Amino acid sequence: MSRLTFPVMLMLSFGVVLIGRADQGLSASLRTGLDDVLAPVYGAFSGPIQAAESGTGALGHLFMLNTENEQLRAENAKLLQWQAVAMALEAQNDALKASLHYIPPAAPAFFTGDVVADLGGVYDRSVLVELPRGASPAPLVGAVAMDGRGVVGRVVEAGSRSARVLLITDINSRIPVALGPGGAPALMTGTNGPTPALLYWAPGQPPAEGAMVLTSAVGGAFPPGLPVGVVHYNAQNNPVVLPLADLDSLRLLRLFMYPDNLPVLTPVPHARAVRHAAAMRRRRKK
Repeated sequence: MSRLTFPVMLMLSFGVVLIGRADQGLSASLRTGLDDVLAPVYGAFSGPIQAAESGTGALGHLFMLNTENEQLRAENAKLLQWQAVAMALEAQNDALKASLHYIPPAAPAFFTGDVVADLGGVYDRSVLVELPRGASPAPLVGAVAMDGRGVVGRVVEAGSRSARVLLITDINSRIPVALGPGGAPALMTGTNGPTPALLYWAPGQPPAEGAMVLTSAVGGAFPPGLPVGVVHYNAQNNPVVLPLADLDSLRLLRLFMYPDNLPVLTPVPHARAVRHAAAMRRRRKK
């Protein structure tokens, strides 16, 4: 029987070819009918195949879920590692605080207000902040104004419902700052332009490009460590500060009232002065 299969199929093929040559309309109708019969079958199979290729459908979602699960497992492992590191650092920090008898400072009181006007008046760069009801204007004078990024300025005038904030870019602004990780002292002065200038840094130690600028407690006007901006050298090769705060589009400010007895950083004595003091002590002993 198996030997007759090939000859029979060959004869049928020749017969179909001869019929198609003799009557082309019959072959076309047969093809059309066959297409009509097979079209639903093709549609039934093509849907899942396209869904699997495009990543949609049940099968595609299974593949995507598997991939997402692997990514989540990897991220979870990293988070657990960082959690262990954070817990170790927290324990070390608590131990150091306990050994130093560290008492954290009290959180400063603050008000949140909307910036309602950008007025010049006596000051070229200042904004008017609307205060909430019940805010006392007396302690607000001298309060530090910040947005979500950094220091904006200080309150110079306050009424019952409003406060005027002198921006750090105003020419009347003078703020002691600390530069870089070493906290090198300098003075940031406003220029009525977009970038305040840096003056009076340590001789022979110019500010480094990109160094962080933080407030300094020198003078007791600002608490130490508030972010102000980063150091940048302008076209004239002069160091200026790029403010972190978005001073051109201020909408909401927080006014922090710090206590008057802010800690003043003790300046590190110069090495030559230390040697001179040691020599003087030796002479006194003699």
